[in-house]
Amino acid sequence: MSRIGKNPVSIPDGVTVTVSGQEVSAKGKLGELSVELAPEVEVAVAENEITVSPRGNSKRARTMWGMSRTLVSNIVSGVGEGFTKSLEIQGVGYRAQVEGKNLVLQLGYSHPITYPIPDGISIACERPTAIAVSGANRQRVGQVAAEIRAFRPPEPFKGKGVRYEGEFILRKEGKKK
Repeated sequence: MSRIGKNPVSIPDGVTVTVSGQEVSAKGKLGELSVELAPEVEVAVAENEITVSPRGNSKRARTMWGMSRTLVSNIVSGVGEGFTKSLEIQGVGYRAQVEGKNLVLQLGYSHPITYPIPDGISIACERPTAIAVSGANRQRVGQVAAEIRAFRPPEPFKGKGVRYEGEFILRKEGKKK
């Protein structure tokens, strides 16, 4: 039995959820998101809770149960309060700034890297070495943060590069004489 799937998803104030067939839509202050669920699960809305349950006892139905509940939970909390992923930049001369609809990164290459900010995502730079990626869609926020990190992932000797906030980098010892 799914330990995640059996928990109901609570609907916060200001969020409306509609279910039509296998499509669940949530509308809130940050926009509208919808997700198409697998046919092996069924969704029911009662008062301020959404429950997801499997349609059978097959392995696929049990597998989809927990994932479908998590997808529904992500869209409900996404339109309610949104998601944020924070990145840190470490290295001498490494910095980032937002210019219009672009994120400009200087990461030790001979040229600055210009990253166009996708629709539905907002990027803020509180400091030149801190980037905050936020939006309603959890998958897209994580994907954009991963793409920014991929421009210069942290290296294991000095730890220079772009990393997630709080990420631990396993350090290696340098060359010995």
